[in-house]
Amino acid sequence: MSSTFTDAAGQAFQARADQALAGPMEKYMKNLFPFLGIKSPLRKELSKQLFREQGIPDNWEEIVRELWVLPEREYQYLALDLVAKVKKRLTEQHLPLLEELVTTKSWWDTVDFLASHMAGTILRRSPELVGPSTSAWMESHNMWLQRTAILFQLSYKQETDQELLFTYIRACAASKEFFIQKAIGWSLREYAKTNPEAVRDFVDKTPLASLSKREALKHLA
Repeated sequence: MSSTFTDAAGQAFQARADQALAGPMEKYMKNLFPFLGIKSPLRKELSKQLFREQGIPDNWEEIVRELWVLPEREYQYLALDLVAKVKKRLTEQHLPLLEELVTTKSWWDTVDFLASHMAGTILRRSPELVGPSTSAWMESHNMWLQRTAILFQLSYKQETDQELLFTYIRACAASKEFFIQKAIGWSLREYAKTNPEAVRDFVDKTPLASLSKREALKHLA
């Protein structure tokens, strides 16, 4: 049985579905997920309208899970919009939900938001959980959890745990997975905005995939 919010979302999204747009959107996402054919600007407007009409539900975790199991990808994006709305409520109790979302219907378009916004927020508030949680993600051998461990500090700037970041990158440096190589480069590129010399030195001394190295040094002279 679905909630009032999920029912309202289904009605609003189905009414604006466009199969002519769905095909190209599915192709862009490697045909991993069906789409309704609602482009991002319209979807965001529909999300805002839903939040205005329905409010932010107290049982938001339940609704996130309801939206996540729906077939079309736009519903997962709506679930992420809801997570963004309740960002101030995120605590260590929501780590199981985070892991559930990262490891189901996994692709960069959802995992990157979850890593930088959800994981990043929770672990910033509960720093004592950083080591246990992220080391478990690394040891899981799940590519998307490992990507989350590499990316969760994207917005930390001066608060970045440099040694932890570099340790996880070294652990994954030999990976052939595109999304791991890309995450390594992205995390280093972001950290280079705060500490360019440390990143240059790390890249010089660490065997990295050419993609990771290229991405890491993209904005460094």
